[in-house]
Amino acid sequence: MELTAALQKLDQLQRKQLAYSHAMGLIDYDGMTAAPSGTAANRAETLGILAEEVYKLSTGDETVALLDELHARMDELDEVHQRIVKVMYKNIDETRRIPMEEYVAYQKLTTESDAIWHTAKENNDYALFMPYLERLIAQTQRIMRYIKPDQPVYDTLLDRFETGLTRAKCDAFFDVVRRELVPFIHRVTAAKQVDDSPLHGHFPLDKQRQLSDYLMQVIGLDRAHCTIAETEHPFTTGFTKYDVRITTHYLEDNFASSMYSVIHEGGHALYDTHPMDKLAYTVLGGGVSMGIHESQSRFFENIIGRSRSFIRLIAPKLHELFPETAAYDDEALYHAFNRAEPSLIRTEADELTYCLHILIRYELEQQLFDGKLTVQELPAAWNRLYKEYLDVDVPSDREGVLQDTHWADALFGYFPSYALGSAYGAHMLHVMRQTVDVDAALASGDLSPINGWLCEHIWQYGGLYEPETLLSRALGEPFDPMYYVNYLKNKYSEIYGLA
Repeated sequence: MELTAALQKLDQLQRKQLAYSHAMGLIDYDGMTAAPSGTAANRAETLGILAEEVYKLSTGDETVALLDELHARMDELDEVHQRIVKVMYKNIDETRRIPMEEYVAYQKLTTESDAIWHTAKENNDYALFMPYLERLIAQTQRIMRYIKPDQPVYDTLLDRFETGLTRAKCDAFFDVVRRELVPFIHRVTAAKQVDDSPLHGHFPLDKQRQLSDYLMQVIGLDRAHCTIAETEHPFTTGFTKYDVRITTHYLEDNFASSMYSVIHEGGHALYDTHPMDKLAYTVLGGGVSMGIHESQSRFFENIIGRSRSFIRLIAPKLHELFPETAAYDDEALYHAFNRAEPSLIRTEADELTYCLHILIRYELEQQLFDGKLTVQELPAAWNRLYKEYLDVDVPSDREGVLQDTHWADALFGYFPSYALGSAYGAHMLHVMRQTVDVDAALASGDLSPINGWLCEHIWQYGGLYEPETLLSRALGEPFDPMYYVNYLKNKYSEIYGLA
C-alpha cells in the first residue's frame, strides 16, 4: 500500500475509534451527572454493545494488517506518526490478548458497580458494594494477566496509568515521602493551629456556582470548549481538545471544598484543551499519563490556588459573594486555606497531609492484588492505616473505604499518580521561576505567563512523548522528589512558625 493511503486509513481509523469513545464517554458522563438513579443497567447494556464494536474495530484483520505494515515502515514516518503507530500497536496488541466476551463484560461491570457504589456510599453500606469490588478485582487480575502474563499484576496496573512506572519506583518515591514528611507533619500537628473559621458558615449554592464561573475565568479556561456540572465525586472528562467537561460537588457549609475541586479539575481541563491542533482526533490528543495530568491539576489546586498571591487576587470576589469573609484580611484567608490537619477525606485534605492519604491507598491496593488482604478485611485495614499514618479514627465506611469512586471504576493503580503529580508540579515550579515571575503574574490577575510556560513545556505535546521523556525535557534535569519535600517544608514552616 502507498504510504499516503496507509496514513489516510490510519487517520480514518483513529477518528472512528474516537467517535465510539466520545459516545461511550458521554453516556458515562451523563450517568455520573444527570441520569436517573435507576438507569445503570440500561447504560451498561448500551455500553456493552458499543464496547463489543470497539473491540471488533480495534482487533479486526484490516486494523491489524494496517498497523503491522506501518510498524514495519517506522523509519519512513515523521515523529508524530511514529508515536501514533507505537501507541496504537501497543494498545491493539494488549486488547487482542483479552477475550472479547471478557472485554465487554468488564465494561458492563464497571458501569454497574459505579452505580452501586453511589448507593452504598449514600447509605453507608459497604456490604452492598463488596461483591462488586470482589468481582472487579478478580476480573482486573485476569485481564492484566492476559496483557502481561509474566509481570506482577500491580506493576501492570501502575504502568497503564504512568508508562514505565513500577512498584520499585513507587516504593522509592514513597520512601522519600515517608522519611522526610511524616516527621515534619508531626511537628506541624504539634504546633499552634491556624484559624480556618473564614471557611465555615452558610454559603448559598448559587453564590458558589458564581465563584466556580469566576475561577474558571481566572485560570484561563475557554468556556466555549469547557463546561461544568455537578456530581458526587468531582472528575474531568476530555472528549477532544474542543470538548472538555469538569464537575464539582457543593457543600453549603464549606465553599472551599468546591472552590478547590474546580481549580483542580480546571488544571486537568487546561491540559486537555491545549495539545497542538495536529494531535486532535488522534490517540495523542489527550494527556500522556495520569501522573503528568495530576501534576497539572495539583499544580493549579495547590501551588497556584493556595498561594498567598492567588488568595490576594480572589479575595475581593470572595468578599463580594460571601460577605462574612470580609471580616478577614488576605493574610487570614491565606492561613485559613492552608490549615494543615490530619483528616478523613482525601479530596478535602490539605496540601501537606494529602500524600499520606495516597500512601494508604497504595499500600492497600498492593495487599489486595498480592492476595494478602481480602475485600472483607479491607474496611478494617483502611481504618487501621488511617489511625497509624494520620492518627484519625474513621467513624463510618462512608467516610472511609467508600469515599472514593476510583475502585468502583476499576481504576486500580491510579492513586499513586496524585502523589507523583504533586511532586512533579513542585519541581516544575522551581524550573518555571527561573524564567517566569509567578507572583507578579498572579498579582496582575493575568496567568498567561504561567499558562504559557506550561503550554510550551507540557500541554502542547499531548501524548507525543513518554511521561519520563516529557518530564525530563520540561525540567532539564532528572525528576527529584526533594523539590516537593522542600517546597512543603518551606511553605508550612513559615505558616506554622517552625524554625
